[in-house]
Amino acid sequence: MFVSKLCVWEPPADDLSAAPKLEWTEPIFRRRLSQLTKMTVQVVHDLFSDGTLEKNTKLVFLSFRGELEREFKVNKTLIEEESILPAAFSLSVFNAAIAQATIALGLKGGYTCVFPSGADFASGVLSAAAPVLAQGGDAKIVLVYADENVPDYYKNFLQGPNEPLAFAVLLSSQKTDNSVELDLENIPRSPREFVQAFKR
Repeated sequence: MFVSKLCVWEPPADDLSAAPKLEWTEPIFRRRLSQLTKMTVQVVHDLFSDGTLEKNTKLVFLSFRGELEREFKVNKTLIEEESILPAAFSLSVFNAAIAQATIALGLKGGYTCVFPSGADFASGVLSAAAPVLAQGGDAKIVLVYADENVPDYYKNFLQGPNEPLAFAVLLSSQKTDNSVELDLENIPRSPREFVQAFKR
């Protein structure tokens, strides 16, 4: 298994709720997107921007929390008003971020979403890599990870650091000049460690 084309976006340390501006998209598209979705769209855009990846390349989206803040607001509205708007609901589901990325970039390969059990990042990476590792499977796949800033009302429940971060990376069965081998027995234990291991 080989890793290449790592693209990363994270907010500055003094403003963990910041998000990419996505100025290359239409204002009507980006105005309602969450921090998580904006980060996801940005890193997928950056990965595909050099034109070397086909638009039918499959994607796997990995997140520990998904649309945490948006889900809270939807649940709060449901409790207080006993109804929710369809648009608010559709942007709160776990696959919303990667779905918006495929829409923004016209990607046609489809995607899978993975929620790592027990906050085990390595198992999530293995799940993403499975189609490449399987005999007769895909030769390459795009792994996308993203988690947004944890809102104040959830911070007492947070296990581990609050590190809003997104990255997209190509996983491949074939070595290239710019790829680095991924030791499947020693996958980095966290998204931050993964970025540190493969960022060049």
